[in-house]
Amino acid sequence: MTMLWVCLAGGLGAVARFLLDSRINSRFSVPVPLGTLVINVMGSLLLGLITAAALNHLGFSQNLKEPLGTGFCGGFTTFSTASVETARAAYGCGRRVGALHCMGMAIAGVLAAILGLALGSRV
Repeated sequence: MTMLWVCLAGGLGAVARFLLDSRINSRFSVPVPLGTLVINVMGSLLLGLITAAALNHLGFSQNLKEPLGTGFCGGFTTFSTASVETARAAYGCGRRVGALHCMGMAIAGVLAAILGLALGSRV
């Protein structure tokens, strides 16, 4: 049954990513893919919160952690799209822009996950 919930939550995460990415990219015209950056950072924060809540037994069972963490966050965030968009930014805007985008996304994602873990541990 858990697998079904993971699949459903993953689908919801993918739809949420599509809608948010479309909204962000239609509102902001920047040379780097801002939507994917925002989504991956948000997903890292959310996964940090979920993980901390599960580790601290704050009402999260494995049955809830897996659909939310693996399913929703897995469907919401995207490594492959980020990789392709970084390569496209490097090709279209120069290697420096691509490298800064790549490093910025990685650093922001890790910092967001740390923040999520810290906030989730305090709840």
